[in-house]
Amino acid sequence: MFKWFTKDSVEKDIFSPDGRSKCHFTLKSGSIYYTVSKNDKTLISTSALGFQIFGEAPLGDNLKLIRERTSRHTETIEMPWGEDRFINNNYTESAFYLSETKEPHRIFTLRFRVFDNAVAFRYEIPPQPKFQQISIKDELTEFNVDPNSTAWQIPAYQPDRYEYNYEKSAVHNLTHSVHTPLTLKTPSGYYLAIHEAALYNYGSMTIKLDSKFCLKTDITPLSDGSKAHVVLPFDTPWRLVMLADSAIELTTNRTMFALNDPPSQDFSWVSTLKFIGIWWAMYVGEWTWAPGERHGATTEHAKEYIDAAVRLGISGLLIEGWNEGWEGDWLENGINNKFTVSTPDFDLEEVANYAYRNHIELVGHHETVGFIDNYEKQLEAAYNYYATNHVHYIKTGYAGSMMLINGRREYHHSQLGVNHYQKTVELAAKKHICLDIHEPIKGTGIERTWPNLLSREGARGQEYEGGAISPSHACMLPYTRLLAGGMDYTSGIFDLENSVKRMSTTLARQLAYFVTIYSGMQMAADRPFMYEDRFPDEFEFIKQVPTNFEKTIPLAGEIGEYYVVARKDRDSEDWYIGGVTNEEGRRIHLNLNFLSTGSYAAHIYSDAENAHFRDNQFAIVKSNKHISRNEALDLYMAPGGGLAVRLEKQS
Repeated sequence: MFKWFTKDSVEKDIFSPDGRSKCHFTLKSGSIYYTVSKNDKTLISTSALGFQIFGEAPLGDNLKLIRERTSRHTETIEMPWGEDRFINNNYTESAFYLSETKEPHRIFTLRFRVFDNAVAFRYEIPPQPKFQQISIKDELTEFNVDPNSTAWQIPAYQPDRYEYNYEKSAVHNLTHSVHTPLTLKTPSGYYLAIHEAALYNYGSMTIKLDSKFCLKTDITPLSDGSKAHVVLPFDTPWRLVMLADSAIELTTNRTMFALNDPPSQDFSWVSTLKFIGIWWAMYVGEWTWAPGERHGATTEHAKEYIDAAVRLGISGLLIEGWNEGWEGDWLENGINNKFTVSTPDFDLEEVANYAYRNHIELVGHHETVGFIDNYEKQLEAAYNYYATNHVHYIKTGYAGSMMLINGRREYHHSQLGVNHYQKTVELAAKKHICLDIHEPIKGTGIERTWPNLLSREGARGQEYEGGAISPSHACMLPYTRLLAGGMDYTSGIFDLENSVKRMSTTLARQLAYFVTIYSGMQMAADRPFMYEDRFPDEFEFIKQVPTNFEKTIPLAGEIGEYYVVARKDRDSEDWYIGGVTNEEGRRIHLNLNFLSTGSYAAHIYSDAENAHFRDNQFAIVKSNKHISRNEALDLYMAPGGGLAVRLEKQS
C-alpha cells in the first residue's frame, strides 16, 4: 500500500517473510542510511547511500520522504536450465520515494527487497525537467560490516581480471579494491556475500575499505575518470547482500537470479551442452593455435575429433585456432583477427557439414584479445557466418589485460565493457546462438533474462594447473566465484602427470568437478585417447553426469577446506554426488536421506587410501553397490583428491 506524506525524519523496519532477516531504513538530517540484521544480530551497521555527480550537487543530501510503498511478493521461478529448476522469489518490498528539499528538487526512489536469505536494494532515477542525463563521479553506497570479519577475496583492477587465487584476510587488512562476490564471516559466526544483480549499462561494483574502516562501493571507472554516463530513466544494478548461518548454506543462495527479469522472448531453443575440444593438446604443446606443421585446427583433426565425439557419446566439439590472426604474438596482434576467414588448412563449411551429418554440435571460437573495435566491426557478419553453418554455440575470449574500445583502453568491467558483453549476448540470441564467455564480466544473474548465456569463465580454471593453483582453489570457488553462477572450469583432465601441465589433483577429483563446479556448457577437456584408451571406466561417469539439474543439496563443507554436494538430474530420478578437498585428506560420512524411496545402484569413484595429488594421483577405488535413502556412504578423499558418485534409480 502507498503512504503519502512529507517527512524529513523516518525510521522503517522491513522484515523478511520468515521474520528472521531485517533491513532498517533511516532518513535523518536529510541523509539516508540502512542497516541489516538477522536474528536480531546486526550484520551491517549504519551505512550511507547516495551518489556524487559531475557538475551537480551530490544526490543523497537534503532529502525528504514524499511517499512510501510496502508490499509482499510470493512466487516460484522455473529456470530453463541450471543447478535448481525452481527458485523461491519471496520477499517484502519497500520503496521510498525521495525528493530534495532544495533546488533543483531532484527525485529518486530507493527500493529494498528483503528475502529470508538476502537483502537487496537499488536506486531508480526518473527523468526530470532539469535532470535528463548524468555522469556519475562516485557511488557512495556503504556496507559497514565489522572490520574484524574474515574476507575471502581477489584483487580488482589487475591485468588478469578475475584470474587470481582467493586470499583470506581480516576486513581491516584489505589494502586494495576487491571483486564481488565478496564472501565474509562475521565475528558472531554469520556468513555474508556482497554482490550485485542485473548489471546493465553501468560499471561493475568492486569494494574497497575507506579511511573509516568501512566497506564502500568502488565502481569500475571509464578511461575519462567517470563511473558511468547514463540517460534517465536509469535503475542501478541491485546491491545484494546474501545471508547465511553457515558457509555451506551460502552456496545455494539463488537470490541473484530472482532479482533479474524473466525472458521477454522465446528461448525454448536453448539447450545445455557437454563437449570435447581441440584445446588441451595445444596447452600441453602437442599442437599449436597458430598455423604451421603442428596446427591443431585443421580439417583433418576436426573430423577426427568429431568421430571421437560420436564414439564417446559426447554432443559437442570446440575448435580453437581455426581463423586468421593467431600468427606471431597473438596477444599483441589481436587487432588483426578475422572472424569469417579460415586458415588455409581448415574448411569451416566442410567441417560444419560433417559435424551436422554426425549430429555433433560445433562450438565456434572468437578470441578477441580485447580488441573490441575490431570485433564489433565484424560481429554481425561473424555471427551470421556461424549461424548459416549450423554453429549454435560460441566460446568467446577477451584475453587482453584491457579492452580497446573507441580507440581507448578500458577495463573489461567498466560500463563500456559491460555494454559490449551485453551486445554479444543479445545478438547471439537473435541468431539462436549460445555463449560461453571467457575473460567475462562477472555473472549477475542475467542468465534468467538471457538463457542463451550458458557459461562463463571469470576465475582461474585448469589452464592454471602446473603450479599456479593449489587443491584449496576448487574448495574456495563454491563459496566465492560460483555464487555468481556457473563456470567453465575445463574439467576432466586425465593426463595428470604431463610434464608441461602437471595437475595438482587426483583422478577421482577430476570426475568430482563435473558435479562441484556447475556449467551449462561443460567441457570434457582432455584428448579423446585418454578417455577411450586409458580410462574408459572413469569416463563413463563424465558421459552420464548431466549438465542440467532439478535440485542441488549441499552436504558438507567449509571455505577453502572441502565441499561435497548432491544434485538431482532434471530428466531422470538419478542423483550425482561430487566432493573435493584441499591439501588435507578427510573421510566423509554422507547421509542419503535426500533420496526418494526405493533402491539405487551406486557407482562410486573415490580416492584410494594411498592416493595423493603429488605422487599417487591415479590411485582410485571403483565400486558398485545397491543402496537406499536409509543408508549412508563413508568415503575417503585423499590430499588434493575427491569423490564422485552416480546414484542410479532402480525401477
